Amino acid sequence: MADILEQDIKYLTGVGPQRQQTLSKELGIHCFGDLLEYYPYKYVDRSKVYKASELTADMPFVQLKGRILSYETFDMGARKKRLVGHFYDGTGTIDLVWFSAVKYIIQTYKVGQEYIVFGKPTVFNHRIQLSHPDIDDASALTLNDMGMQPYYITTELMKKTGLTSRAMERITKALLAKLPPLKETLPDFITAPLHLMDRDEALRVVHYPKTPHDLQKARERLKFEELFYVQLNILRYTANNRRKYKGYMLPKVGRAFKDFYTKNLRFELTGAQKRVVHEIQSDMNTGRQMNRLVQGDVGSGKTLVALMAMLIAVDNGFQAVMMAPTEILAEQHLATITAFLQEMDVRVELLTGVVKGKRRKEVLTGLATGEVNILVGTHAVIEETVMFANLGLAVIDEQHRFGVAQRAKLWAKNDNPPHVLVMTATPIPRTLAMTIYGDLDVSVIDELPPGRKPVMTLHKYENQQTSLYNGIRREVEKGRQVYVVYPLITESEKMDLQNLEDGYSHLQEVFPDYKMSKVHGRMKPAEKDAEMQRFANGETQMLVATTVIEVGVNVPNASVMIIMEAQRFGLSQLHQLRGRVGRGADQSYCILVSGYELSAETRKRLDIMCETNDGFRIAEADLKLRGPGDLEGTQQSGMAFDLKIANIAQDGQLVQMARDEAQKVIDADPNCDAPQHAMLWNRLRELRKDSVDWGTIS
Repeated sequence: MADILEQDIKYLTGVGPQRQQTLSKELGIHCFGDLLEYYPYKYVDRSKVYKASELTADMPFVQLKGRILSYETFDMGARKKRLVGHFYDGTGTIDLVWFSAVKYIIQTYKVGQEYIVFGKPTVFNHRIQLSHPDIDDASALTLNDMGMQPYYITTELMKKTGLTSRAMERITKALLAKLPPLKETLPDFITAPLHLMDRDEALRVVHYPKTPHDLQKARERLKFEELFYVQLNILRYTANNRRKYKGYMLPKVGRAFKDFYTKNLRFELTGAQKRVVHEIQSDMNTGRQMNRLVQGDVGSGKTLVALMAMLIAVDNGFQAVMMAPTEILAEQHLATITAFLQEMDVRVELLTGVVKGKRRKEVLTGLATGEVNILVGTHAVIEETVMFANLGLAVIDEQHRFGVAQRAKLWAKNDNPPHVLVMTATPIPRTLAMTIYGDLDVSVIDELPPGRKPVMTLHKYENQQTSLYNGIRREVEKGRQVYVVYPLITESEKMDLQNLEDGYSHLQEVFPDYKMSKVHGRMKPAEKDAEMQRFANGETQMLVATTVIEVGVNVPNASVMIIMEAQRFGLSQLHQLRGRVGRGADQSYCILVSGYELSAETRKRLDIMCETNDGFRIAEADLKLRGPGDLEGTQQSGMAFDLKIANIAQDGQLVQMARDEAQKVIDADPNCDAPQHAMLWNRLRELRKDSVDWGTIS
């Protein structure tokens, strides 16, 4: 069976060498098996045959059975003709209309022969017509064949070689006709209790369903199988790693942790922070390597939780490292940690690209001797010249910004890999976390520190600038500061956007008495840092910037975030930008400014931002609106999504079901060698042969 599915697609009836090249280039379809897994994107019910006498223009797609009585052609200007076929079904006559391929139509579809026609009815000159209908020979297509017609996504290049949706339907039908029964890939002990259709039936039904119920059952089976093998691979990998890598035992909560908690911590931890610190402490005391993801909105106190974990490592004689994606964010973390650890005997150092010469040498020496307890840095910390005396904990902030290979270099710093704590301020829906971060235990900090007021979010249109500027003046007069964010730096020919340079000049004219900072990605790091520092120190009232301020700026005095051309930003990015304000005790505002012409999806996005500050609700909405492949981090994580039929956003229940079943298999067969699971392990090897290893995430 494997042999026939691996046959070159060019040997299938209706394909040939030219179409084979097109299918390969456009869709990655090389063999019979690839075509079998190229699923329809929609279906139209063709189980009912209508009568011409009952058609109206407001009906959806319909089909009729009858004969073409005659053809008429009408000139429509230079070298253009309209062809009308008068079609009679015994109850009335309608018009079939074509605006191209006139000669081909007349030669192919004969007057007097019986056909089944299918299309969307409209009215022209008081007559019902179907434009460019699908036509099938009635003798070749019985009513039993009808069912639901599949529609396949096609490209312009495909259409040029005749590979329309209908052509894809025909070649898929030819493939299914020549295939023997397909082998099963899930054992009875999984499919029977879940009432899943068998694989052969599901693959045939998904291309040619007779009823909506059949289609639902077929799709459920194929989605489950796809998600099951993804989860099985992740859980297999996790179980192997837990056996393979022993973690350092860090049982002691010692002097550094206790002194910090009793003397330096000036406020009470939230219940969520206490819970997560306890989870981390338990992990580092099991003898297994910790791999934990801490999710929490901007301002929820993730850095403090990470610091307390690093102090546990220090108390047990180990070093800790915190890796951030940008120099600005690394410096921000250093400033936060240094302020927390004032007058404590814990040496904290910074290592980024700007730390050079004598200073760099001192830091490297201190790491190698163990005198440096905590290192904060960028990807510079994974360079070969950086050697730790005893690295026990690695904290990775915004992990999706680091490649798999980069993160793996941290593991090589010790004989045993360090405990790993991953932090993200991008809330990840549970079903997605199960797949992208499936090998990590997940902690959620779902409380903001006491005294924080939720940011008030408003949507304004571009012509409401007077009230916008009055609001800015009111806040600045109170001594507050304002961010103004633009999507571009300079004018783009392709996209008519307000740009930062014009906006900055305009704001200087509107607010001549205010001092302003300007920051964008094309500035030199030193210039950028100097401008941000001026704003952070309160020397400027307004910071006009691009999205470089999405991470790395902590200015509690800033109370207004204005996002120009807000329709150009994704939900996740809008939420991250909003997180720059609301860091003090004062009421803060986020103003989304857009034009009037908005798509329904964009308007929904802006409405969601105004309705909620809940990062997880926003992430769920983002996943549904954009799909998993677009979410920030899924591509950089080393895990490109390659799901053919399942959808992480819409199939959450199936994701959970698949994970539960995969976990049962791992629990029953930890060494992956039990005879009753041979089908599963063989299939997993087949799937992994030509694809990404879904397990190697972190």
